[in-house]
Amino acid sequence: MGNREARVRGLAARAGGWSARHRWAAVGIWVLFVVLATGLGSAAGRVDVKDSDQLKGETHTAARIIEDAGIDEPASETVLIQARGDGLKATDPEFRDAVTAVVRAVGKTGRVTDVTSPYDAKTISKDGRSALVQFDMRGESDTAGERVEPVLEAVEGVQQEHEALRIEEIGGASMMKTFDDAFGDDFKKAEYSAVPVAFGILLIAFGALVAALLPVALALTAIMATMGLMAVVSHVMPMSETANSVMLLVGMAVGVDYCLFYLRREREEREAGRDAQTALRIAAATSGRAIVVSGVTVCVAMAGMLFTGLAEFEAMGLASLIVVAVAMVGSVTVLPALLSLLGERVEKGRIPFLRRRKRGTGQDSRFWTAVLRRVLARPVLSVVVAAGALLAVAAPALGMKTQQLTLDQEFGDSLPIVQTYNRLNEAFPGGSEPAEVVVKADDINAPQVQSALADFRDRAISSGASRGPVEIKLHDAQNVAFVYVPLVGGSDLDRAGESLDKLRDEVRPATLGKVEGVEAPITGQVAGSKDFNDQLAGAVVPVFAFVVVFAFVLMLLSFRSLTIAVTSIVLNLLSVGAAYGILVAVFQHGWGASLVGAEGVGAIITWLPLFLFVILFGLSMDYHVFVVSRIREARLRGLETRDAIRHGVVTTAGVVTSAAVIMVAVFAIFGTLSMQSMKQMGVGLAAAVLIDATIIRGVLLPAVMALLGERNWYLPRWLHRLPDLTHDETPQAIAGPAAHDDEGEPVKV
Repeated sequence: MGNREARVRGLAARAGGWSARHRWAAVGIWVLFVVLATGLGSAAGRVDVKDSDQLKGETHTAARIIEDAGIDEPASETVLIQARGDGLKATDPEFRDAVTAVVRAVGKTGRVTDVTSPYDAKTISKDGRSALVQFDMRGESDTAGERVEPVLEAVEGVQQEHEALRIEEIGGASMMKTFDDAFGDDFKKAEYSAVPVAFGILLIAFGALVAALLPVALALTAIMATMGLMAVVSHVMPMSETANSVMLLVGMAVGVDYCLFYLRREREEREAGRDAQTALRIAAATSGRAIVVSGVTVCVAMAGMLFTGLAEFEAMGLASLIVVAVAMVGSVTVLPALLSLLGERVEKGRIPFLRRRKRGTGQDSRFWTAVLRRVLARPVLSVVVAAGALLAVAAPALGMKTQQLTLDQEFGDSLPIVQTYNRLNEAFPGGSEPAEVVVKADDINAPQVQSALADFRDRAISSGASRGPVEIKLHDAQNVAFVYVPLVGGSDLDRAGESLDKLRDEVRPATLGKVEGVEAPITGQVAGSKDFNDQLAGAVVPVFAFVVVFAFVLMLLSFRSLTIAVTSIVLNLLSVGAAYGILVAVFQHGWGASLVGAEGVGAIITWLPLFLFVILFGLSMDYHVFVVSRIREARLRGLETRDAIRHGVVTTAGVVTSAAVIMVAVFAIFGTLSMQSMKQMGVGLAAAVLIDATIIRGVLLPAVMALLGERNWYLPRWLHRLPDLTHDETPQAIAGPAAHDDEGEPVKV
C-alpha cells in the first residue's frame, strides 16, 4: 500500500489521503476555518462600494466633487398634478386650489423641505394640463424610503378631494418604498429557495438523506466562510449587495456540484467492489483532481472581471473567485474526512420508492447510452446537426442591443408608479431623471461663474438638448452648484443620449468651459448609463482575452493535449454564443417571452453579456473537465479512444445530469423574479447550462473526439517541456486493475 500511495503525487490525492487518515483533524480544521472567517468578517464589518468608485469618467468626477464637498444630496420628490380630460388647465382656480392643497399637505408632514410651487418654478407643461410640485425629503437620501409614507398619504388625501385631477407622487424615496414593498423579498425568496431545491434534487439523485445533505452542508459552510472573508477583503476592495447575491448563486452551484462529483465517484468505486479506503483514494485521485482543475479554471474566469475597471464587476468577480476557491478546498479536504467518518452511514435515510434504483457505474444512464451509440455511429452527422443547431440558436446574438433598462422596461406596467413615470415623461420629457451638472469653482458667486451658469442654462434650451425648465441650485459654502437639465428624449435613452452629447460636447465648452478653474462634469442616469457602456466596451477585449488565454493554458497543462485545449475553448464559446442568442430572441425580440413570464423589452441590460461570458465560461468547465478527465483516464487504462469516449460519457452522464439540473433549477429561480434584468440573468444562465450539459457534452464533445481519434492526445514535441499536471489520473496505480465488461464498464466484484 505504501508504494501505491507513493505513486499518487497529486495535490488532490494527497489532500484526500491525509484527510481520510486524519478525519477528525480535517473536520476540526474546516469548522475552525468557517468559524474564524465568519467571526473576523463580523468584527471587521463590510465596506460597500462608494458612488464615487462605481464608475470612471465624468460620473466618477461628479461623485468625487460631491463627496469632497460633504454635500448629502437629498432624495427629491415630485407630485404630478394633471387634468384627466381636456377641460382643466393649470391657470384654472380648481387646479390652483389643488396645487395649494398639495403644497400645504406635504409641508404639514414635517418630513420635507424646499417645497416649490409650479407657478414659481415654471414647471407647467406646454399644453397647460400638467404641473409639478417639487420638494426634498429631510434626512439621508439612502433611508428616505423609510420616511416617505406620511407624505404619500398626504398626497393621496389631496387626490381624494380633487377627482377631476390626477395627483400622483414619484421620486427617489417613493420609488424606493414602492419597490421594497413589491420586490424587496424577491432576492431573499430566491436565495432561500435555492437550498431546498438543490437538496430535493440531490435526494432524488442519491436516494439517501445523509448523502443528499453532505453537498448542501458543505456548500452552505463555504458560503458562510466566504461572507466573512468578503467583509475582511472589502477593506481593500469594497463589496456590494449585488456581489453578495452573485456569490450565493455561484457558491451554491459549484459547492454542490463539486461534492456531487466526488461523492458519486466514491459510491461508484464501492459498488464496483472496492473497499471503503480504496474507493476514497480513487475518488481523491480522479474526481478530486477534476475538481481542482475545474475550480482553478473557474477562479481564473472570475478573475477576468477584475479587468473591467468597474467597481461592481470587480466586487462580483472577487466574491465569486473566493467562494469557488473555498468550495474547491472544502471538497478535496473535509469531504473525504466526512466520508471516511460516515462509512456505510452515508446511505442512512434511504427513500423507499427510490430504494430499488440501481446506482453507480452508468446503469442509470440508459438514455445517454442510447444517444451515444447513435452519435458515435455517425459522428460527422452529429457534429453537423448539433453545431448547426447551436449556431442557428446563436444567430440572433449578432443583432444584440444593450442598454440600461428604463423603469417601464424593468418592471412593466405592474405598478402604478411606473404609469406615473410614463405620464411624467410624456408631459415633461426628461424631467423625471434630468442630467445633473456638478459645477465646482473657486468662488461659485464670482460674476464670470454666474454669467457662465446663466449662459449654460440658456444654451441648453436653445441648442435643442433640453426644453427646460433648467434649475440651478447653489451651495455657497462649498462653492458648488447643481444644474438640473431635463433632456430631450426622456425615457428614450438613445435620443436622451444625443441630448447629453450636445450638453457635453457643444453647450459646456461654449459656456462653463471658458471659465478658468471651473470643473463641470455631467452626471445623472443617462450620463451614468453612457459612461458605464463606454467603460464596459473598453473592457470587453481584455476580459475575453484574459479568460480565454488562461483557460486554454490551464487545459493544456491539465491534459497535456493541444487538441483538448482548443476543442474545450471552442465548445465553451459555442455554448456562450447559444445563450446570447436565446437572450436576444426572448428579451429583445420577444419570441416566446411569455413562456418564461418575461417581456420583449427591446434590449439586453448592459452588464449582462460580459457577466454571462465570465460566469458561463467558468461554470461550463465543470462538466468539460469532469467528462474529459474520465475519458482520458479510460484511455490511459488501455481502452481505444472510441471506447474511452463511450466509457467517459456514460459513466459521468448521471452525475453531470444531476449537477446540471441543480444549476438550472437554482438559476431558473432568479428567472422568476419580477425585474426583467434578473429574469434575463436567470434565463441566460439556465439555458446555457442546459445546452452545455446536453448538446455540448452529450453530443458535440463525443462526436468531435470520435472524429479526431488519436489526435485528441496530440501534443507538439516543443510543448513537452510544459509542467505535467496529469499524474493523478491512474486509479489502477492505487487499487490495481478491476474487471470490466465489453463496453469498458466496471464489473462488481
